[in-house]
Amino acid sequence: MRAKIVGVAVAAMLTLAVSACGAGDDKKGDDASAKEPGLVIWADDKRAPVLESFKAQFEKELGVTVKVEAVSKDLQANFVTASQGDNAPDVVVGAHDWIGNLVQNGAIDPVQLTDPQKAGFNADALKAVSYNGQIYGAPYAMENLALIRNTELAPEAPATFEDLVADAKKLKQDGKTEELLSLQVGQNGDAYHAYPLYASAGGYLFGEKANGDYDPADLGVGKPESVKAFEKISALGKDGVLKTSIGSENSTPLFTSKKTAYLVSGPWAIADVKKSGIKYDITPIPGFKGMDKATPFLGVQSFFVAAKGKHKAVAQEFVTNYVTGKDLAKALYTADPRPPALTAAFDEVKAADPDIAKFQAAGAGAKPLPSIPEMSAVWDPFGKAEAAIVGGSDVTETVNGAATAISGAIKK
Repeated sequence: MRAKIVGVAVAAMLTLAVSACGAGDDKKGDDASAKEPGLVIWADDKRAPVLESFKAQFEKELGVTVKVEAVSKDLQANFVTASQGDNAPDVVVGAHDWIGNLVQNGAIDPVQLTDPQKAGFNADALKAVSYNGQIYGAPYAMENLALIRNTELAPEAPATFEDLVADAKKLKQDGKTEELLSLQVGQNGDAYHAYPLYASAGGYLFGEKANGDYDPADLGVGKPESVKAFEKISALGKDGVLKTSIGSENSTPLFTSKKTAYLVSGPWAIADVKKSGIKYDITPIPGFKGMDKATPFLGVQSFFVAAKGKHKAVAQEFVTNYVTGKDLAKALYTADPRPPALTAAFDEVKAADPDIAKFQAAGAGAKPLPSIPEMSAVWDPFGKAEAAIVGGSDVTETVNGAATAISGAIKK
């Protein structure tokens, strides 16, 4: 689910160009193929077909050619590389936590939303796409983790994480389940899925400035709060609640095969849960007794205007006038059901899909996933520290090692 930069550009991605003719810039009509400028949009495999289905409408109303390109792997890395050359698309679709890296690389421009357009979005989603006081993306979908529960095995939502563990142990002892909880850790850890429990126990990744922006100078990993939080995670590892044998490939199947009553995941898991026929409910991840809420991160999917695109004016028009429209927002939801960031679209789809409202409720108070460039230094050391600690390694030594690795990467 979380996108990380793991590769370099694919040469084929760098050959994209707009198909256009030289005349007719300022004319609009049905024959979009004869119009200038053009518009090239990069999106992943799920979003590209939706945008393609709107292509004729975009071309007619914008009066330009539109080319939608599906980039299946390393979309962020490919976009940054293309922006450093002369092959950038005009619009790219991606996660809000790319913003710091994209701004640092001069790859995207601020999005010029009007005040009424801003008011049409979920306030938390709009905050997530803001960076250094400017809005850099038009948000269209939100996501966060929640507790998905088999209601036949666990009819009541646990009030605390300790209640969840006690109930899960009883279910296992009674032979009704095989695992206490499905929360992905994997052999290399998973900072995103660990964060709600880490936050409940008092840990943090970065402090915040007075204006609410994340402060890269205040790294929480290595502070006493983080050691305390990882002590709780260590205890869950020793108790068999968290396991490195549960990762992204088997976390949802464990739940859909009824081997556990509890799954911590996001909206992306619901399609498989529904296919399994399990009766389920979606509620907030419970926090530790007497400690903070188990606050997940808020992720926001967005449209960005490329700073090095060849048709920046029409790209701004597209992002501000079409991504802010209800029809496109609903179509993107249908292709990949996640709570729409556009309030009008959210209000319509939640009537037919109560899960959407439940995920949003479970994410109440969620903090936007840090989009500062320094966050890229956190994922690997934090995850590996989690996996080691779940596996029984010394907490203080492991956390301090992760802090040293993160700090060193940030200073480079």
